[in-house]
Amino acid sequence: MCILSAVGVASTSACATLNRLIAGARMKDRATVLCVRDNRILLVARQRSRWALPGGRIRRGEAPHEAALRELEEETTLVAEELMYLFQFSGFNTLHNVFFADVAQHTTAQPSNEIAKCKWFAPVKITTLSASIPTRGIVELFFQHIGVLGPDDVRQPLQHVDRVAQ
Repeated sequence: MCILSAVGVASTSACATLNRLIAGARMKDRATVLCVRDNRILLVARQRSRWALPGGRIRRGEAPHEAALRELEEETTLVAEELMYLFQFSGFNTLHNVFFADVAQHTTAQPSNEIAKCKWFAPVKITTLSASIPTRGIVELFFQHIGVLGPDDVRQPLQHVDRVAQ
């Protein structure tokens, strides 16, 4: 039975359409990248849009770690020296494959492609920003997973995480 007809607001054709949409609905796969420098997290934003972690859609035939590397460079011009898989995070209709990227200390994030701005934020600041819900959830989960960071200990808590071959 269709939920719309159960509440008496839909015709048979509306229920058939809803059922086709639900059956065809599929989680979108996304590569999402966490970059931490000096206890700050890199966020990006499109013009007139909320802040988010760098990342994007995984192309057909592309591995998640390849998409993470590509998206980070396309959106910020940063090239990861090392990339580590962290975890998956389920949004409403998107499955985020979350990676930690280590970038050279001397490099500068520059907005590129569809990205209008890049900025490093303290984790506590992210809760007050206009940031996407998945971004807030991923950042919170990341810091719960590794614990509170000191100024120089970003790498130590992550040593137990599997490294991804580039």
